[in-house]
Formats: sequence, structure tokens, C-alpha cells
Amino acid sequence: MRIGIQASYAGGFADTAAEIRDLEAAGLDVAMVAEVYTFDAVSQLGYLAAVTERVELMSGILPIYSRTPALTAMTAAGLDFVSGGRFTLGLGASGPQVVEGWHGLPYDAPLQRTREVVEICRQVWRRERLVHDGPRYTVPLPADQGTGLGKPLRLINTPVRERIPVLLAAIGPKNVELAAEIAEKWEPILFDPERSDDVWGAALAAGKAKRDEALGELDVVVGLPVAIGDDVEHLLDAVRASLALYVGGMGAKGKNFYNDLARRYGYEAEAETIQDLYLAGRKDEAAAAVPEDLLRATSLIGPEGHVAERIAAFAEAGVTTINVQPMDDSRQSRLRTVETMRRLCG
Repeated sequence: MRIGIQASYAGGFADTAAEIRDLEAAGLDVAMVAEVYTFDAVSQLGYLAAVTERVELMSGILPIYSRTPALTAMTAAGLDFVSGGRFTLGLGASGPQVVEGWHGLPYDAPLQRTREVVEICRQVWRRERLVHDGPRYTVPLPADQGTGLGKPLRLINTPVRERIPVLLAAIGPKNVELAAEIAEKWEPILFDPERSDDVWGAALAAGKAKRDEALGELDVVVGLPVAIGDDVEHLLDAVRASLALYVGGMGAKGKNFYNDLARRYGYEAEAETIQDLYLAGRKDEAAAAVPEDLLRATSLIGPEGHVAERIAAFAEAGVTTINVQPMDDSRQSRLRTVETMRRLCG
């Protein structure tokens, strides 16, 4: 099993990059940079490309709405170029609050847009003349919608790879099916290995039935809070608050994908309670309402023996990469956590 980490977007990035360099020496396989409504991920990934040598770099995630498909393809090819073929393009639909509230774009047809963006990216990376006529994107722009001067172009430079790996972040059944069909990697969130097959098994099977063999096996990338030791039980409270944020506050009533996931896990009443409390501003009460078994199932917190057992459960459920979210409060302790995870994951 591979070990990754998500770069923090708080604090000084030079320190974060130096820490990732140390973690790379300790056996880290993947470094992911998030793109939310803060600094862009691309500039930071370019910085990491310059100061690392082996670690895979991954965007986690670039929203499909905020760049044109061609620019997304160019960006991925550029990051793959400066990293020497170490980049994975992580894409996702984000949500209407960010897409419409921050980018000022309509949140429409996420499934179709995702499919077309990936198709266009792969066409660009193959250095084909870009011609795409889909329900959501038409390239070149039709003459009656512009000056009429647009013509099919192809990427000037030859990419390091004509097939840059694509990761799709997805938790809804149709999105997961799409990821299993067209992507090299899939990133779910709040992954419960004991319940994952009930929630996603049918969608994964349906997608894999249509999957191109050239894509290889689907890499399943799961982010998990991690704290290893005999005195780390108290750190579950921090995870409890984070889960309450996702289930209760990441989206509006009826439009919270994480709340929907909790319901599909069987926590219908709890999910509704958490959301009602969180949206009413009663965040501490919302955190207290997070089910204990969901909290423990979606984290790696406890003695080394317990963590080893849980790693085996995630592997049994098909997880191939764990993105470690260390709960430690110092650089040295985070380094020890990654070293321990490297040893436990083999």
C-alpha cells in the first residue's frame, strides 16, 4: 500500500515543502495539494516539483468548472513536464456553494462535464488537433458564437507522457461509476471499509464493466486522520469536529454530498441531527452527535496494533493508497508517524 500526504494550506509553504522533502526521504509516495478558495494548487505543485525528486505530485482537487478543459490539459502537461513525469491530475466537481459562490459559474451537468474534460485532456496530451463536439463543450468555438476565426490547434510541445493519470474525487453513485469507468484513480471521502461495498460496490462494478483495459486497475486513494500511540484517544475529538463540518456544514440543506453519504451508511437520523445543529450554529452539539463507530471507522487513531488491523481492513476493502492526515503537533512527530505508516503498510 502506498502512503501519501496532503500539503497544508495554512502556515508557511516553504516550511511545508521542506517537510514534504523530509517525508519523501522517509518513504512518502504521494504529495497532494488541495485547491479550495485560497491560493491555487498549481503554483505550489510547481514549487514541490523543484524541491522533490521521487514523490508523486497530485492535485487534490482541481474543480472542473474553474478552468477551460484545454487549460486544464495544458496545466497538467506543464506540471508533468517540470516534475519529470510525476504528476497526477486530480479532478472533481466541487459543489454549488463554491462553484457558484466563488467562481460565479452555474453548477450544471457535473457528470457530463467531467467526462468531456477528461476526454479533451487526453486528446490534448496525445497532441491531436483539438476538435470536440459534446453536449457541454464545443472546440473550436462555432463560427456563429464568436468571430469565426477559431481553428483546431494542437499542443506545441510534446508532453512527457501522453497519458497523464487522472484521479476523480467522487462519492455519489453515478460519479463513482464514472470514476471506475474513465479514471486511473478514485478518491472517495469518509471511507468506511466495512460499509464501502454496500454503498459503492454496485457503482464500482458498473463502471469497471465499461472500463478500458489500458487504464489498468483502479487505484483507490483514501485520506485518513492518523495518530499512532497509547495516549492518542483524545485526538478523536478533533476528528469529530471535522466530521461534523463535512456532514453538517459542507453544503446547504438537501445539497450536502457528505450528509447524503452518511445517510447511505445508515446514519439517516444522525445525519439530519448533525446538519440541523450545525446550520443553527450549534457546532459543538453537532460534533457530539457524530456516531462513535463512524468516527473510528474513518480514521486511524490508536495503538500501533489497532492501526495495523485497520490498515488491513482498508486493504481488504480495495484501498491502495492512504493519504495520511497526521494529528501530530510537531514536524518530528509527523515524520515518525509517516515512518511508522510506511512500516505498517509494507
